[in-house]
Amino acid sequence: MITKNINFKNFQVKKNFLKVKKDLKLLLKENNTVLKSLSTSYKNTYKVKMIQKFKNRDNIRIIGMGGSILGAESIYDFLNDKIKKKFYFINNLEPKIKKYNSKKININLIISKSGNTLETISNTNVYLKKKDKNIFITENKNSYLTYLAKDLKAEIIHHNNFIGGRYSVLSEVGMLPAELMGLNSRKFKQLNSLIKNKNFINHLTANVANTLYFLKQKKLNSIILNYDEKSNNLFKWYQQLVAESLGKKNNGILPIISTMPKDNHSLMQLYLDGPKNNFFTFFFVRENDSDKFVNKNILSTHNFLKNKNLNQIIFSQKLATENVFLKKNIPFRSFEIIKRDEKSLGELFCFFILETILIGRALKINPYNQPAVELIKNETKKILL
Repeated sequence: MITKNINFKNFQVKKNFLKVKKDLKLLLKENNTVLKSLSTSYKNTYKVKMIQKFKNRDNIRIIGMGGSILGAESIYDFLNDKIKKKFYFINNLEPKIKKYNSKKININLIISKSGNTLETISNTNVYLKKKDKNIFITENKNSYLTYLAKDLKAEIIHHNNFIGGRYSVLSEVGMLPAELMGLNSRKFKQLNSLIKNKNFINHLTANVANTLYFLKQKKLNSIILNYDEKSNNLFKWYQQLVAESLGKKNNGILPIISTMPKDNHSLMQLYLDGPKNNFFTFFFVRENDSDKFVNKNILSTHNFLKNKNLNQIIFSQKLATENVFLKKNIPFRSFEIIKRDEKSLGELFCFFILETILIGRALKINPYNQPAVELIKNETKKILL
C-alpha cells in the first residue's frame, strides 16, 4: 500500500533507488512554489467571500486549454458522484461551437496563465455574452484576457506566475473550480502527510529508479491500462504532465491511455506479443455501488456469474491481465483506489507530480518549461497576420 486509500503493486524490477531518494530530499528542501501548492501552507489568491458569492450557481462553464483546464476536468469526473452541479468544459477549438441553452449557464470561468492563449481567446470571443457573470484566472500582468476581464467588469483571480499550467491543479486553477463544485479544497492537499510516510517515499523513489532503467532499455512508452471510466481525464492530465515536462533534448516518455477492459479486444494482442518497448500502469477504483447481474437471466453454462456485480468482473479482468503480464515478464505497476474522494485524488496528484519532477532532474532537463511549443504559437501568429 502507498497509503490507506491506495493499494499499490510496484514494478518487479528491483533497481537501487538511494540516489533518487537523495534527490527527493534535496527537492523537498528547496523553496519550490510548485511543491508549496501541494501543501496546506499554500495560500490561494481567491477569497472565501468570493466563493460564497458564487456557490449557489448550478451551471458553470469553464474555458481553457491544456493544464489550465485538465485538472478541473479530472476532479469533476473522478468525484462526479459527490458533485450536484453541472459543469461544461470548453477545452478545444471546434469550427462549430457547442450549443448550450445560455439561460442554463450561471457563470463562466476563463483560465489562461499567460492571458494570451489563442484558443482560449477564440472560445471566449464566441461563447461569452455581455450579460454573463465571469471569473478570469490569469497572471497579474497586461494581457488580452486581463484587458477583457476589466472591460467586462469580471472577477480577476491572479494565477501564480511560478506555477505552470500542468502543475497548477492544486493551486487556484484547480481548487477554485473544486470549491465551486462543492468540494473541500484542503482535503486535496496531501503533501505534508505523504512526505512523512515511508511507504509513499519508498514506492515513489522506486518508481522513478525503475522508470529511468526502462528508458535506458529504450522502453519509451508508458501505457496506462485504465479500468475506471471516471479517471479518463485524470490520465489526460497525467499525459500532458509527463509528455510536456520530459519531452526535451531527445529525451521523453510517450504516455498512452488505454481504455480497459474494452482494449482487451483491440490493443491487448499488441501489448502481449508486439514490440517490447512499453511499460505499463494498471489503474482500478473500487465501486461500492455497482450494478449486479440478474441471476435468473444467467444461463447454466455461466453460473460463475451469479451474485456478481460489474465492478467484480472488471476487477477480475484486471487481475487476470496482471497474471498474464507476470508470466510474460512485462513490466507493470498497479494502482487500486480503495475510496473515491478528495484525499485519494490529492495523493495521486502529488505522486505523479513528484515522480515527473524527479525523472526530469535525473535526465538533467528542466521539467517546468515547454520551449518547443512556442514555435507553433509563433508560426500560427505569422500565418494569421
